Amino acid sequence: MIRFASLGSGSAGNALLVESGASCLMLDCGFGLRETAVRLQSLGRTPADLSGILVTHEHGDHVAGVFRLARKHGLPVWLTHGTWAACRESDAGLDLRIIDSHASFSVGDLEVQPFPVPHDAREPVQYVFSGAGCRLGVLTDIGEITPHVCGVLSGCDGLVLECNHDAGLLANSSYPASLKRRIAGRLGHLENSMAAGLLARMDCSRLQCLVAAHLSERNNLPELATRALAEVLGCAQEWIGVAMQDAGFAWRELSRQ
Repeated sequence: MIRFASLGSGSAGNALLVESGASCLMLDCGFGLRETAVRLQSLGRTPADLSGILVTHEHGDHVAGVFRLARKHGLPVWLTHGTWAACRESDAGLDLRIIDSHASFSVGDLEVQPFPVPHDAREPVQYVFSGAGCRLGVLTDIGEITPHVCGVLSGCDGLVLECNHDAGLLANSSYPASLKRRIAGRLGHLENSMAAGLLARMDCSRLQCLVAAHLSERNNLPELATRALAEVLGCAQEWIGVAMQDAGFAWRELSRQ
């Protein structure tokens, strides 16, 4: 069985927990030490329960709390060489594990498969987690879907999928034109219909759980994101979860089918 939960998801901070057996990994940490501790407590966890921290890329909403948390609690941090170079952080007091964006590795009871994605960062990756016969895919902060991404995520039992913005809401927003181009560009973020298009292209036959994540608080609405995904899957909108900025989402479980 794999369990997963979110401490929060959006431009103000991101963190996800993934568990299998005795292993509990945190994926990114965009919150301060105190806020992270409070959000962990709401999920019944403390920093002492963590096996380590994985990093997707260097943007502040994903790494703001990573290194302080790692130093304080002696946690290993896994990230690509490009991400580490872009962080411009001192390695003093850190247990760094530099990863190959195409090479899987194990952390206790979890197998971790990083994969590269197009995003405006130095060497960004996303991850698939495997444990107890289940696979959980996480895909946020990606500007366009590639055949490699489709292949890696096909056959997952669970998926946390970016639905950053609605094209109409973004176009009519008060954002500067340059920011709109960045968000909607091939190195930006997934629009609802693009996320739905991924589902149409990948093998969803094993999918037990789907959560829409990294929603823009200004340029998207949960009902727009879930409607787009539900239309492709032919399911009720209520079946699809949404990761919120203030509270993330509670524990979900994947079991071998």
